[in-house]
Amino acid sequence: DGITISKGEYSNLKMNGREVYKFATREVPTVLEEALESAGMTADDIDWLLLHQANIRIMDVVADRLGVPKEKIITNLASYGNTSAGSIPLALDEAVRDGKVKKGDVIACAGFGAGLSWGSAILKWG
Repeated sequence: DGITISKGEYSNLKMNGREVYKFATREVPTVLEEALESAGMTADDIDWLLLHQANIRIMDVVADRLGVPKEKIITNLASYGNTSAGSIPLALDEAVRDGKVKKGDVIACAGFGAGLSWGSAILKWG
């Protein structure tokens, strides 16, 4: 009926941070530009840039490549670190509660993660 495992082995997992950084700084700006184009918008239309909170350097590079001022980056990374899949909704909730994000604001979001998958969305708040 069931399976009995009498012996198991495992290896330590490790992340190749340099490759993740290169991947994210290459793909995230591209996927955001595609989403903006699909929405009939440009980076100039963005009120806020909300990215997966993995690394502030990644967020800075993505903003630079899009031509978005760093002041428009929503981040809570310094307070909580990388909260994995919860990073975008947690940062958005905090920004709304703090009164940063207001009705009608355009938020460009992008995430990346497990298996180096990625995605983006352009939101109009409210």
